[in-house]
Amino acid sequence: MRVTRRVLSAAVAAGLLVSVAAACGDDEKKDDGAAGGGALKGVKVEVAAKWTGPEEKNFREVLKAFEKKTGATVQYASTGENTDAYLGPRLEAKNPPDVAILPQPGLMQQYAGKGQLKPLAADVVSEVDKNFSPYWKELGSAKGQTYGVLIKAAYKSILWYRPQVFADAGVQPPATWPDLVKAAGTLQDSGTTPFVLAAGAQDSWTLTDWFENVYLSQAGPENYDKLAKHEIKWTDPTVAKALTTLAEIWGKPDFISGGLAQATKTKFDGSVTEVFGQQKAAMVYGGDFAAANIATTKSKVGTDAKVFPFPKAGDTAPAMLGGDVAVALKDGKGPMELMKFLASPEAGKVWAGLGGYLSPNKNVAPSAYSDPVAKELIAQLHKAGDAARYDLSDLAPAAFGGTPGKGMWEALRGFVQKPSDVKGTQARLEAEAAKAYK
Repeated sequence: MRVTRRVLSAAVAAGLLVSVAAACGDDEKKDDGAAGGGALKGVKVEVAAKWTGPEEKNFREVLKAFEKKTGATVQYASTGENTDAYLGPRLEAKNPPDVAILPQPGLMQQYAGKGQLKPLAADVVSEVDKNFSPYWKELGSAKGQTYGVLIKAAYKSILWYRPQVFADAGVQPPATWPDLVKAAGTLQDSGTTPFVLAAGAQDSWTLTDWFENVYLSQAGPENYDKLAKHEIKWTDPTVAKALTTLAEIWGKPDFISGGLAQATKTKFDGSVTEVFGQQKAAMVYGGDFAAANIATTKSKVGTDAKVFPFPKAGDTAPAMLGGDVAVALKDGKGPMELMKFLASPEAGKVWAGLGGYLSPNKNVAPSAYSDPVAKELIAQLHKAGDAARYDLSDLAPAAFGGTPGKGMWEALRGFVQKPSDVKGTQARLEAEAAKAYK
């Protein structure tokens, strides 16, 4: 039930987000296949996704564009952070939403294995083939059938920072982990808390991203793949090394706004606005999508808020990617037309213009993006080549990699509270993984 090919080749990596990296002369292709002229007037489509705040607001604009194009009426339902906990009971009751946005391909594989997803219609698959690289299509497929459309990509190997604070402290964006620890100390000495850490129970996915970046950099791509498939146990020395490295920051309460106790209550949205709105710290972890949160503050992305690559903790410069996959849970013209629209350049263009978004759709022109950080992220991705990897926790079974209060999320949250307990954390991670991978 796992995605079999996890390695992004250099060629694939170059094409993953070619929507931003493509030559500026490429024109966005016109989508002429979706239902138009009010063809879906009177049809209601329910869409469920975990997004709240700015991400939900922006997605609703995409849904409005679909309504305007087709005449359909779309109802949005929030799943909360635990998508499976919301969808599972509805699937069992035979009353699922028409379309759901899943945060993990592993969850898509799980539902496909149970026969709970509807294969994409031929015209939708054609739209996917036209607009996406084979790797992204594969992530949305299971057992030879295409079920999903990867509608939103995330570049997860960056840290956001306040450049003026760095300049005032005489700090340059660090390239290595030791440099990051040193910069944090300098910022602390200058009177600025280095980090806000989002380790709240519902948002401790950020902790898995910290771990995965460090692990990929130290242990290398091959060991990363093995750990993702549970071919390496979480009690392995490579895991211990990554946790020990993280403790160099997580184990210093003065480095974290409010200390460790406050970190375990901090949500992701709040972590970003604490840095760029309330200016409580110098930097925060978050993928490119954090730009949408920054947009709610007075800080401006590209000037008041910038990014630097996640520092190397080993020989490999980490380049980690995530993505959200749309799937159809009901048959009918409404769900399939929405899936087709989400696979089109038209939908990607609307979303890209709102910021905080990267599209896997190769036919969304670079000119569509309002986010000035996008070109930086593409450069980092290309530099990573075939060392780039998909988010490990998102490839794992949802019970281990994508559930608040369980698996990686809660084990790493416990580690934040007791960063000296490397062996205990490893044992907990392995026990949880052993159950989930059965």
